[in-house]
Amino acid sequence: MAAHNDKGKQGEELALETILAKGYSVLHTNWRFQKTEVDIIAKIGNTLVFLEVKTRSSDYFGLPESFVTEAKKRSFGRASEAYCQLNQLNDADIRYDIMAVIINKKTQVVQHFEDAFFPEFL
Repeated sequence: MAAHNDKGKQGEELALETILAKGYSVLHTNWRFQKTEVDIIAKIGNTLVFLEVKTRSSDYFGLPESFVTEAKKRSFGRASEAYCQLNQLNDADIRYDIMAVIINKKTQVVQHFEDAFFPEFL
């Protein structure tokens, strides 16, 4: 496995630890719909949360959360719609979050951006 894949896995594990510590219930990890992968699907209270985890070794080229593109947001919206239909959750409250993770030899930083975006359906 390539080093960047290992870093991504580490980031996802830290994100999972973070949301579990906050009291979220994790429903799925790495859930796929067509070509879209949702890193984490979780629930807190009555809210279904679709999380995108972005992991970097530094913020030199930009903050991790800035790498969630408009195309990714749209595909997340389609995936969440499909997930709700497949699981008969059509009346669920839905939120889209970003977990930004920086991991290197000196630090591990996890930031959770709740309600980070709302996908535009085009």
